[in-house]
Amino acid sequence: MAKTPTYQSGLEKFNRTSNGINALFTLIFILLAIACVVPVIVVLSISLTDESYIRETGYSIFPTALSGDAYSYIAKQGTMILRALGVSLLVTVVGTILGVLLTTTMGYVISRPAYKLKNFLTWVVFIPMVFNGGLVSSYFINTNFLGLKNSVWALILPLAVSSFNVIICKTFFRSTIPDGLIESAEIDGASQFRTFFSIILPISLPVLATIGLFLCFGYWNDWFQSMLYIDNQNLYSLQALLNSLMSNADALARNSISMGISFAELVATMPKESARMAVAILIVLPVACAYPFFQRYFITGLTIGAVKG
Repeated sequence: MAKTPTYQSGLEKFNRTSNGINALFTLIFILLAIACVVPVIVVLSISLTDESYIRETGYSIFPTALSGDAYSYIAKQGTMILRALGVSLLVTVVGTILGVLLTTTMGYVISRPAYKLKNFLTWVVFIPMVFNGGLVSSYFINTNFLGLKNSVWALILPLAVSSFNVIICKTFFRSTIPDGLIESAEIDGASQFRTFFSIILPISLPVLATIGLFLCFGYWNDWFQSMLYIDNQNLYSLQALLNSLMSNADALARNSISMGISFAELVATMPKESARMAVAILIVLPVACAYPFFQRYFITGLTIGAVKG
């Protein structure tokens, strides 16, 4: 006699899926994974292919003429690459620290039920998440009023605070930090700043790590702010340099003086296509190596704002 399957709760019954649905989801995720991995393999393959072979046969996922000329050429461009890498690291570190500080303080303030301006400030944070001010207005304010044109702060301040991150912090502080803990600190005479920095932040490491990683990867991958606000090539980030190379590979040859050869000679001998892809690999490599170790914090961040039953 066949046994009828039993379920421990209605929620378990609701969440169960058939074998066919499981197979379908597995197939979809395999295809998505392939769609993400294959372009990286193609870029890596091109960066390791001889330039003359690329000109003759085009791109190939399996190179038959391996060459390390592109990486050798990038290594000779040490001054330009290291300067761009330094700008990227400076913007990422300073922007992440500043962004975490501003985002968590805003999220904590609007999470307190006794704060009188809580509802007003929540709407102030929420509305830009749905309707932003547009590119023209933000560019006008950042350049004409704040004077951020050709300044490293133009790469940091526009991305420091995101409404989405503030909402995540608010939800975390409201649902995780008990009101009794804050009331006990107030009874002991702690100020608001001491309560926040000495009591709240030390027990909020998951949201700090989540927001920090969101900001860190956002700053590291950003090239759009450089395109808008930076004309001085000495302030280009690594990503902006790559974007410049995508439209004009001769940008790498501007460093010809430091290599002791003429601009025309360098342009004629440089491996353009493979050099572009080599720079792309150098940009992706740090994030690709770091992401698996911090993946669980991304999952935590995505579930903090979820509706809980």
